[in-house]
Amino acid sequence: MNKALILVVEDDPSVRNLMTTTLKTHDYRYITASTGEGAVMEACTHNPDIVMLDLGLPDTDGVEVIKRIRSWSDMPIIVISARTEDSDKISALDSGADDYLTKPFSVEELLARLRVINRRLNAAKDGTVSSLFINGELKIDFAAGCAYMSDKELHLTPIEYKLLCLMAKNVGKVLTHTYIMQNVWGANWDNDVASLRVFMATLRKKLEKSSSGSLSYIQTHVGIGYRMIKADNN
Repeated sequence: MNKALILVVEDDPSVRNLMTTTLKTHDYRYITASTGEGAVMEACTHNPDIVMLDLGLPDTDGVEVIKRIRSWSDMPIIVISARTEDSDKISALDSGADDYLTKPFSVEELLARLRVINRRLNAAKDGTVSSLFINGELKIDFAAGCAYMSDKELHLTPIEYKLLCLMAKNVGKVLTHTYIMQNVWGANWDNDVASLRVFMATLRKKLEKSSSGSLSYIQTHVGIGYRMIKADNN
């Protein structure tokens, strides 16, 4: 049985019922809140494993809820919202959300996003930090500073390697352009999205050229950023 505790923050009763029924069917425990203040209170009181958060709450914007939770906790937050503008997604992700799912959503996709986060949580609970990252045919030896695809070493530039490591350490999570640039180059590169796209394009080509399968390891979220896909066989 899956023991993860999920905080569902949704003010629409029908949507909230769909989400909680789905969670119950798949053995997740859950608690609910219908306001921003209620969400913060439940998060403080119960320390849930994952938060599923709507942005359009009656008392406050969901982005403010993200910021308040992030001031004291790194618990994973999945935004589930009807807002489809890139600016809304970027604001939520830059404020600390781990993922963004737009309404209407499929139950299968929601469960898949939860599985990705659960794998990250379970790995963290092991209490050990491995120097080896394996995702399908991709292998990164952080200690040696080398990356491999299908057991063949990838010849990457220093920037490409840093990008790959950043994506790997956040596998399954959407990383915004700003987050990537600040972590790879520093604040001075905040607005040079064009250069980032060039580096990501060359990195993707090297991964795809060396892979024997059809999996595209790096997924582009147009206008937002990038995500490393978790291989099904890993």
